[in-house]
Amino acid sequence: MNGPNEQQLAFLQQYGFDAELQKRWQQDVAAGRLSKAGNAITGELLAPPPSALKKLPGSQTKAARELERIGREALQKGEVGVVVLNGGMATRFGGVVKGVVPVLGKERSFLALAVEDCRKHPSAAGASVPLFLMNSFATDAATKAHFVQHGHFGAEEARIHHFTQSIALRMTQRGDLFKLHNGELSPYGPGHGDFPSSFRRAGLLQSFLAAGGRWLLVRNVDNVGARIDPLILGHHIKSGMAATCELAPKWPEDVGGSPFSYLGQTQLVEQIRFPADFDPSIVDVFNTNTFTFRAEALDRDFDLGWYFVEKTVEEKKAVQVEHLIGEMTAHLPTGYLCVRRSGQKSRFLPMKTPDDLNGARDEIAEMYDAPPEAG
Repeated sequence: MNGPNEQQLAFLQQYGFDAELQKRWQQDVAAGRLSKAGNAITGELLAPPPSALKKLPGSQTKAARELERIGREALQKGEVGVVVLNGGMATRFGGVVKGVVPVLGKERSFLALAVEDCRKHPSAAGASVPLFLMNSFATDAATKAHFVQHGHFGAEEARIHHFTQSIALRMTQRGDLFKLHNGELSPYGPGHGDFPSSFRRAGLLQSFLAAGGRWLLVRNVDNVGARIDPLILGHHIKSGMAATCELAPKWPEDVGGSPFSYLGQTQLVEQIRFPADFDPSIVDVFNTNTFTFRAEALDRDFDLGWYFVEKTVEEKKAVQVEHLIGEMTAHLPTGYLCVRRSGQKSRFLPMKTPDDLNGARDEIAEMYDAPPEAG
């Protein structure tokens, strides 16, 4: 179980590498304490009560207008920020940094569209919604260069904030450090569950709160549907919850988690934690990995679990250990909101492969460029 050499360790430590935790994972993988079977929960998973899954009121109703008013007021006061989860190497996109991939024309990348969305909602003081990018060791340099090359897409540089998630090393199924064909170690980012701790460690949560920030929309870089919506923001604020999790109708090919009643509360449970004989179809909605948080509720430590994940790297099986942002719903009072998955107001349009993107460009253009649809 040899560890990284001095040069490798110096690189890893730039991104908060925890050598003791890595060593413990290696020992636990070797002993079978960390395993695919060990991911599975042992209690009973039940469908959540119907009352736990909320829907938005029709857009022309008095209730919807009131929620929109609440959301717009928060935006006007400069209380809203957006966090884009921008780690990973987009293996299904050919190992590129996905955020810089052109989506609409040559200039409008995933990240450019995120900036456009923030700029559509200036505060009363004229400042746009601040954008926070959680990069990884693999995306940080290319992401920053992309913003510089494009003049921050017209946004004030001070409104764009970069921070990095932590880093870990892949292992073999025996717990040794995984080696690539060239003999190098294989680092990775250990999951979106890094968000709350990395955001605080960078000092960005504290500065956001100090500047009057109260609400954070957190979304994946490749979900072009997850835009700022005063109606959804107002719903979250009025709910009084610490978090709101967006759910979309579940389609047969979906892989991921859903809300279940577990240990006496409704919480997200991801697919890697399902028992072997469990039928997840008892719930017909799906976690979009889009959340709105009350920012002050994030100013604490979260004891998230670590889970065994198998990956194929250079045609060999590798093991990584990850934690999940959805597990925060077990620690925070959370509301669950069912959202649209089609049309101009879709909230869930993820681009996982180049074919997804090529097939959806017209739909994306309608979402970002067409006049708002009625209703």
